[in-house]
Amino acid sequence: MDVTKVILVDEEDNASGECEKLKAHTDGLLHRAFSVFIFNSKGEMLLQQRAMDKYHSGGLWTNACCSHPSPGEDTHAAALRRLQEEMGFTTSIEKIFDFVYKADFENGLTEYEFDHVFVGYYDGEISFNSEEVMDFRYMDMNSVRNWLASDPEQFTAWFRIAFDKIADWKANTV
Repeated sequence: MDVTKVILVDEEDNASGECEKLKAHTDGLLHRAFSVFIFNSKGEMLLQQRAMDKYHSGGLWTNACCSHPSPGEDTHAAALRRLQEEMGFTTSIEKIFDFVYKADFENGLTEYEFDHVFVGYYDGEISFNSEEVMDFRYMDMNSVRNWLASDPEQFTAWFRIAFDKIADWKANTV
């Protein structure tokens, strides 16, 4: 599996080719991605703090995991794989929505992604990969919302966009 390549897509998520991951981010090419949000049985959201040496957004807080499927890899399977690789556990997840976003970073990279959003529940032990994750915590939704409102620069660009969509989804599933 070549995790250094991403799947280029159009605005409807139709694959149009593949590209080296860094080139896709340097040139701002639309590509397929996913974000996994995990909740515990108390309804708290699992947040991770990205490792400082990530190629962008190092040290920022975000959802449980996010990445890109490799060419030929199913997006759901890729999300489960990365959840295990980053956070050290697996659980069942379901896709709840997708969205397209574009964000420019200070280092010249651009995230332009068709992001598939998955949700799951987990109460077990977490043994995160320190090359990917610096820290983690579970927080109730109101605390996350307040933190996000008071200090948005502490969070990744995609998390800032996805949070309200997740909050709306969660409010409608209770």
